[in-house]
Amino acid sequence: MTFFMGIDIGSQNSKGVVINEEAILARYKCSSGINYNSTAGTIKEELFKIKPIADISYTMATGCGADNVFYADEKVYDIKCSARGITYFSDSVRTLIEVGARSTRVIRLSEKGKVINFSMNDRCAAGGGIFLQVIANVLRIDLEGVGRLSLQSKNPITFNTGCAVFGETEAITRVCEGFSKEDILAGAHKALAEKISAMVTKIGLEEKCALAGGGGLDVGLVKSIENKIGTELIVPSQPEYISALGAAIMARQKFMSCQ
Repeated sequence: MTFFMGIDIGSQNSKGVVINEEAILARYKCSSGINYNSTAGTIKEELFKIKPIADISYTMATGCGADNVFYADEKVYDIKCSARGITYFSDSVRTLIEVGARSTRVIRLSEKGKVINFSMNDRCAAGGGIFLQVIANVLRIDLEGVGRLSLQSKNPITFNTGCAVFGETEAITRVCEGFSKEDILAGAHKALAEKISAMVTKIGLEEKCALAGGGGLDVGLVKSIENKIGTELIVPSQPEYISALGAAIMARQKFMSCQ
């Protein structure tokens, strides 16, 4: 039996996936830290603990730290990996929204799962999941609790800035004014959803539409995006692994094509 690995080294979190010819065998996620090379080594070690394997036939790396995956056979662009990963879950997806820590992308897919077009947010962190982390820090709550808490909001605030730094200041001001955590969080979700909606409009929405990346774990963000773009989102299980999974699948395809 042959085994394949996909490694996604992101700016905040890194993921690894091991597959064989038929199924996903192991997943592992950790903080990227400041030494991507060390992080890549840790991911491989932990994956092998989960699924003891004598050897990996082919490994593909992706993400901003892909060059640091010293054992990778090949590096591949993360947009291609995301497209391939979401197609594994549903070949009917034509639009993919991927919300990472520092970036958000909207990708249009063909019927064969190929990338037709894509749009990315600007460099400001307010366009990615880190914006929600900033607001969560202001409110002194864990990021994992942001989504469900925001759903309790009765009157979401409006953020008047598109900058994460000024957004933090604005959140502090709203706390001092007595606004609830729920309303502040819902406002943050609304602000991010508006940015994403503009990106979707830019490349054109074609259903079915899916949401991947760490943002897919935030039920409040999912709901806000659905309300803004007017369609239900497909959210795969463990959406943060989509890019790593896509890299593993592409590694399998590359290996098989050379046999």
